[in-house]
Amino acid sequence: MWLSWRRSSRAEDRIDKWITQQHQRRVLAGETTPSGPCPDETFLRALARRSKSIVLSDPRVDHAATCPICMKRLLAHRQENQSQRRKLAWALAGAACLILVAGLIGWWRYQSREQMLANAAPVTETVDLWNAATYRGQQPTQLQSVSLPAARVHMTIILPQFSSSGRYLIAVTRDQNGNGVVAEGIAATQPIGGQEKVVLDLDLRSVKAGAYFLSTTHERDQAAYYYPLQVK
Repeated sequence: MWLSWRRSSRAEDRIDKWITQQHQRRVLAGETTPSGPCPDETFLRALARRSKSIVLSDPRVDHAATCPICMKRLLAHRQENQSQRRKLAWALAGAACLILVAGLIGWWRYQSREQMLANAAPVTETVDLWNAATYRGQQPTQLQSVSLPAARVHMTIILPQFSSSGRYLIAVTRDQNGNGVVAEGIAATQPIGGQEKVVLDLDLRSVKAGAYFLSTTHERDQAAYYYPLQVK
């Protein structure tokens, strides 16, 4: 049913278009007789645009529909309107393409930057806690100058004297209570030269520069020790 109605509607559109073309041909051939004076150009432009301000009962509409001179001007205005619409459509399409291209370029640059960061070699750093005090809640002054870069860090931590061997949770936090963890990793100690060392990678690329704390937590003790740290 819907399909048959659609075909009927298209057929009616073709008939209406044919009737309009035949009327225009008769008017342009001078086979009709207009009444009254020719309307001004402003009215004809509005009529060509099918402006809502135009009412069919206006006698100027009947004149324009039967006057060869007005009909030529109407058709010229319609062609001009169509040309302007096409230009606007092309301009909008061009702007959309530019926006799309700009977005793709931005996305490509972002992906390239992320890929470069991901592929960048980690920075090697050593944090020496050997002589640092390990009293919970107290901050050893020896570490005030220790800093890490905002990058991927391949870090070697020399644990304080008498530290137990085993696995350690290493974290960078915003305070000495363990709040606001910005990076962390787990690694086992390595006895080197009489010292216990932990070697691991920490990703600090997204960490803003500022003051933080480096914490160490042994797997059996579960007691965290905090040391002042600067990220630059």
